Amino acid sequence: MNYKSLARLSQRSSFNQPGYSFKKIVLLVLAVWIVSPVVAQPVRVAVAANAQFVLRKLASDFTERTAISVEIISGSSGKLTAQIKNGAPYDLFLSADMEFAQNVYDAGFALLKPKVYAMGSLIVCSVTGVAIENWKTIIIDPKLGKIAIANPDLAPYGKASLQALNYYGFYNKLSSRLVFGESISQINTYVLKGIVNIGFTTESLVYELSPADLFKWQKVDPRAYAPIKQGAVLLKHSKNKNFTKNKRFYDYLFSADAKAIFGQFGYRTL
Repeated sequence: MNYKSLARLSQRSSFNQPGYSFKKIVLLVLAVWIVSPVVAQPVRVAVAANAQFVLRKLASDFTERTAISVEIISGSSGKLTAQIKNGAPYDLFLSADMEFAQNVYDAGFALLKPKVYAMGSLIVCSVTGVAIENWKTIIIDPKLGKIAIANPDLAPYGKASLQALNYYGFYNKLSSRLVFGESISQINTYVLKGIVNIGFTTESLVYELSPADLFKWQKVDPRAYAPIKQGAVLLKHSKNKNFTKNKRFYDYLFSADAKAIFGQFGYRTL
C-alpha cells in the first residue's frame, strides 16, 4: 500500500470519524503488516523420512494443545543436513540418528547439542505374499528378485539394514540384487507398490497402514544392527520472532505426552 492509497483510505467515511487521523491509520496499517506474518508463521520442522508418520501425529496433538501450527518437511537425514548447511529456513531438525544431528551442531547451525528423542526399530517387510516369517531363509534365493534398502550414506535406516545383512552373512550373496532408495519413503513406495518382494524399513510404517492391507512384516533382531538413536536439534534459524513457539515445540518432543505417541508408532524413548 503506497502513500496515495493511504491518503484515499483516510478520507473514506468509515475512517473519517472523530478520533481517527491519517497518522493513526498509517500506524495501524504498519502494525498489521509487521505483526501478521509473525502470528501466522508455523514451526518449521525438517524430519527424517522414517519419523514423518509419528511427527504428523505429534504436530496434530501439539497444535490441538497450543493452537501453534507445525510445518513438516521430510527427507533423508543426509539430504536435510545438506539443506540446513545451505541455509534452508528450518527451525528444528529431527534426524534418524545422532551422527547427522551432531554434524549440524558441529558445523555451527544448531543452538543446542543433539538430544535423543526416540530409538528406532528396523523391520523387513513385503506385500507380495512371500513367507516373510522365514525371511532369513528365502532372502538368499535369487528367485526372490530385488531387495530394497535405503542409501546407507544418506539414511541411517539404510545403514542399519546394511549392518543387519552383514550380521547374518547375507551381504556378499545379495549385493547384486540390492536396490537403494534415497530415503525410507522411497523404500516404502517400492515395498507397498510391490516393485520389490522384500524391503527393510522403519517399524513406524506398520502403524500407518490399514490392518486389511497385504503388508506383512517381521522385526529384525536389534542385535543385528547398532541402536538407532534419533537426535533432535534446535536450529539457529529458530532464533527469530517465532522463537518462543519453536522452543515450545522442541520441549514438547520430550514430554510424557509426546513419548506416549512415539510408543504408539513402535519407537522407544529414554
